[in-house]
Amino acid sequence: MSAEIAYPQPYEDEDNAPFLAGWREGRLLLQQSRDGGPLFFYPRPICPYTGSADLVWTEVTGRGRIVSFSLITRPNHPSFNEEVPIILAEIALDEGASLLGRIIGADAASITSGARLELLPPDEARRYPLPAFRLAV
Repeated sequence: MSAEIAYPQPYEDEDNAPFLAGWREGRLLLQQSRDGGPLFFYPRPICPYTGSADLVWTEVTGRGRIVSFSLITRPNHPSFNEEVPIILAEIALDEGASLLGRIIGADAASITSGARLELLPPDEARRYPLPAFRLAV
């Protein structure tokens, strides 16, 4: 077995720093306008629904369903070589926002659109630099 190579890390800036800090604690944080409106992802300085720059971070459950998915068999970074196939999915969260996320610990043959997901528990989530999910139990 080869030596473990660290995962590439996301670029952190003032727009996504709270999101990444929350994820390092095993929490999923999304933004919305302070005046209301839908939660949204990806982190940005202005609400795409209201145009407001007065945004708040809201913790969400991390539960949702698979909209669509892809099996990645040729990763573009050596840290993923031993983990193929990698399951990457568009996830519709119960709170309304959608995002891309990795599904961990599932047999690729068992993945279907519409399957229920949940965030990895915090002790498992720390391994991954971006949100990771598992099939709901």
